[in-house]
Amino acid sequence: MTAVDEDATTAGGAQVASRGSYSERLTAPLRWYVQGTMLLATLWLAMIVAIPSVVAWAVTAALAALGYAMLFRLGSARIAVTGGELLAGRARIPVSLLGGAEALDAEGTRRVLGVDADVRAFLLTRPYLKRSVRVTLTDPDDPTPYWLLSTRRPERLARAVESARTRS
Repeated sequence: MTAVDEDATTAGGAQVASRGSYSERLTAPLRWYVQGTMLLATLWLAMIVAIPSVVAWAVTAALAALGYAMLFRLGSARIAVTGGELLAGRARIPVSLLGGAEALDAEGTRRVLGVDADVRAFLLTRPYLKRSVRVTLTDPDDPTPYWLLSTRRPERLARAVESARTRS
């Protein structure tokens, strides 16, 4: 594996290519699936002694399908800087309309989500990710002052946004 290949893929689902593109899938942590399974087992145990076993199994299967689908949906958000655009979930914006990108630690993220919050901001946040990137917008026709994006690699995402901005 060459040095460029090593830089292209990182742990945690983030990918950074040498030319500044970035891609990350925000997935729910494994412990949420484990805790959901334990909850289902507890509910099944309570139902199996009170109702016919066929009904208990059917209800448990339906709850499992619903619960795991919700967890998968929660983890389906993608953040990417590619093709001259910043993508966050289903939202996208050309990098030419972006201002600076600032990597925030856990405390900075907490402040931007709390006392320093702006109700007009676009948020793609996840409770299991404590760090984020705040990307300011320069579009005079857009009332959104910034995008706040949860990420496992805030410094890399901020660098990718800055790199894409300077290229556009």
